[in-house]
Amino acid sequence: MTIPYRPALTGLEPYGAPQLDVPVALNVNENPYAPSPALIADIAKAVSEAAATLNRYPDREFMGLREDLADYLAVESGVRLSPEQVWAANGSNEVMLHLLLAFAGPGRTVMSFSPTYSMYHEYARDTDSTWVAAPRLENFALDLDRIESAFDEHRPAIILLASPNNPTGTALTEQELRTVLEASKGRGPRDAEGADCLVVVDEAYGEFRRDGVPSALKLLADYDNLVVSRTMSKAFGAAGLRLGYFGASTEIVDQVRIVRLPYHLSAITQAAARAALDHAEEQLAQVETIREGRDAMAERLTSLGLDVAPSDANFVMFGTFPDRHRIFTELLDRGVLIREVGPVGWLRVSVGTPEENETFFAALEEVLA
Repeated sequence: MTIPYRPALTGLEPYGAPQLDVPVALNVNENPYAPSPALIADIAKAVSEAAATLNRYPDREFMGLREDLADYLAVESGVRLSPEQVWAANGSNEVMLHLLLAFAGPGRTVMSFSPTYSMYHEYARDTDSTWVAAPRLENFALDLDRIESAFDEHRPAIILLASPNNPTGTALTEQELRTVLEASKGRGPRDAEGADCLVVVDEAYGEFRRDGVPSALKLLADYDNLVVSRTMSKAFGAAGLRLGYFGASTEIVDQVRIVRLPYHLSAITQAAARAALDHAEEQLAQVETIREGRDAMAERLTSLGLDVAPSDANFVMFGTFPDRHRIFTELLDRGVLIREVGPVGWLRVSVGTPEENETFFAALEEVLA
């Protein structure tokens, strides 16, 4: 061997859900509705203007975008943050990587509760952090009675909590969040005695939460070790834009600024994201349609005699099947791509357009028959 491979990466494959050319793709929790002509026109105009400056580096602090994101969060969640409390990057994936680069790393532990988003483990691996995943309860809720003992045992630098959780769809209540945040006090990494754990609540699907389910942003004023991550990929229908962001204390943002690569957000990305934010009301009008589709999908899956995990996201996890791969494959044979992910026996389907949802159910009923 002449190339100095990292031993931890030996034999591994890159992350990625299947990208197949099928009539109905319901596997990666995308917003099924394309941008409106008005939004497309505004993005094109903004990008054209930004293109005239491409000989110069972009604004590395992107304060205009951070102001727009703070304005959006104030409307969506009712929480007003300063632009200095907001950070953004190329998708919430890079946001998470920034946080781990700044607060985890060799000798430190990143903790979550399984089943959860499979990329969390990879963020820990890529930053040479120790990964620990404690089990959830059978209903996919957190085992709050064991939170303190788990933190005492592992002393995590970062705790990653998806709410709504992927792939289960489970959302955390305010009391559950407060229990975790209280338990995190003073139980941070051993090399920073007395420090709190950094609690990162990943709200990638936050806009789809049910009425009465609060955003963790409401707790930022009470806990300076809390980070709330969001994305424009889902509710905004902008998965191809690659824009994720978080709200936190200015101290956390300033630490992340140390590890970010120079000029990490291109002028094109900044311009397109700001143009999309100008259409927030239009984009969020789709959210209610998707939520209604989710609830109808869950009800119909239940009527077929299947188990359905309660979901606050834009997808539904259902099962259980002795051979879920057969169900997945037979649906794919009928032109419907869903996701073989989550606990053994379960499958996950994204909410599509009404026509796509009908095609999914027609195929599923054939397979089940």
